Amino acid sequence: MKNQLLFVMLITIILTACKNESPQETKVSKPNILFIVVDDLGYADLSVMGSNFYETPNIDALAKAGHIFTNGYATCAVCSPSRASLLNGQFTARHGLTQFEGAPYGLEWKKKNRHTKLLPPNYKHHLSHSDITLPEALKEQGYATFFAGKWHLGSEQQHSLPTDHGFDINKGGYERGGPYSGGYFSPFNNPYLEDYEDEKGMSFSMKLAKETSKFIEKNKDTTFLAYLSFYAVHSPIQTTKEKWSKYRNKAEKIGIAEKGFEMERILPARKYQDNPVYAGLIEQVDDAIGVVLKTLKENNLDKNTIVVFTSDNGGVTSGDAFATNQLILRGGKGYQWEGGLRVPYFIYVPWLEQNGTLIETPVSGADLYPTLLDLANIPLKPEQHADGLSLKPLLNGKDIENRPLFWHYPHYGNQGGEPVSIIRKDNWKLIHYWEDNHVELYDLNSDLKENSDVSTQNEEKTQAMHHELIAWLKSMNTQYANQDPEWDALARKKRLENNRTTLMPKLEKSRMQMLSPEWQPNADWWGSKITNN
Repeated sequence: MKNQLLFVMLITIILTACKNESPQETKVSKPNILFIVVDDLGYADLSVMGSNFYETPNIDALAKAGHIFTNGYATCAVCSPSRASLLNGQFTARHGLTQFEGAPYGLEWKKKNRHTKLLPPNYKHHLSHSDITLPEALKEQGYATFFAGKWHLGSEQQHSLPTDHGFDINKGGYERGGPYSGGYFSPFNNPYLEDYEDEKGMSFSMKLAKETSKFIEKNKDTTFLAYLSFYAVHSPIQTTKEKWSKYRNKAEKIGIAEKGFEMERILPARKYQDNPVYAGLIEQVDDAIGVVLKTLKENNLDKNTIVVFTSDNGGVTSGDAFATNQLILRGGKGYQWEGGLRVPYFIYVPWLEQNGTLIETPVSGADLYPTLLDLANIPLKPEQHADGLSLKPLLNGKDIENRPLFWHYPHYGNQGGEPVSIIRKDNWKLIHYWEDNHVELYDLNSDLKENSDVSTQNEEKTQAMHHELIAWLKSMNTQYANQDPEWDALARKKRLENNRTTLMPKLEKSRMQMLSPEWQPNADWWGSKITNN
């Protein structure tokens, strides 16, 4: 509770000068839309959201100019499912893409030797062709549509690239979930993105920003959707020597703790925000966003362009690069706790006087589809965005329907997540664990860190919410994990012990090396030394 109060106080201080005025309805009948998604960016990975380590002035300015949704959620704790929800307005149990594309399932999962009690089910492997996506709905109204960056919702072979789902132009989006071929500095070796000689050493985030800016400038006299979907800050984390040095020195000034990790249920988790490479990668994204926002202003488009900013899931505290910590929230990407699900969520509407208004109503990534249609004065498609509600009333100082939010993840995450289904209703959050069918209940008002399961003290509330969750799942006709008849409990126990006794010491050693003044990853800093972009 103390941490929660400190966080609220910090947000209040940051936004003290930002007073909300009476909103005015739009005079822009057909606004442009800039939709920004940062990959794996955690709720507390921005200075405007409470970090005193990461520096994000451009994103902060955007947030302070618009509305900040303090209870903004991704529809899944991993990427592909929540990315699908942003485009189709549905929760994961409804659209069926419940796991990140490419993840093994069934007996194939056993080959990873995680020795889990359940075998995860199959899932849809691309965005459904029967859906009318957000860009398709906007194209119907004459919008030019552009996509840049991470897609991870299908392949060319599946006829499920951005251009198969309503985007006129695709720069860099295909089935890969990270910048694995070329890394975060040019040349990027991306089959859907041109590498140019004068871009050598340019950051991937800046490349995507420049492609987006080109599209905006070319289409400044029409109406457009520019969907900027960064590959960053997904692993492998990389940055320039200059940015690493800046944040390494900052970490030293703040004070470097002797131990940087602690065990969660499955994997070690990072205890502090002190990773200088990750901090530099975040700043590269912020630099890139600044370029795009500057392009809007220079082309006199800032007064008629709605800007949405969010992330596809929580920040990575465990697994992948073990990169960050979510301060007041438990866990991170892949986890069922708030650190895995709650994300930065900002909406800037230029004709509203917003000035960093805090909105506490719980909202979801599925809500952005109908919200943008509503703000653009386009008829809603409730049969499509079946789980999303328009947030326009909230933006105008009114209320929306009080409804529960649902999550369904019948898989095991690479970051330590377990097969679960979740319901949040008002301030209560119930988690159903499919391994043994036990439930946990948390009062997020008094226990944002989710340290105290109060299900036994609130039996009536627990039973009612559990019944509602199970009934909803049945109505979705969704898939569930199955018991592994050959499950080896001893092998599982050894695996978990290895995470503690072998993996965690390796992580501690790597952390201290990265924070050493002499550290460098390779001779040319991942190819960035040619330029400082």
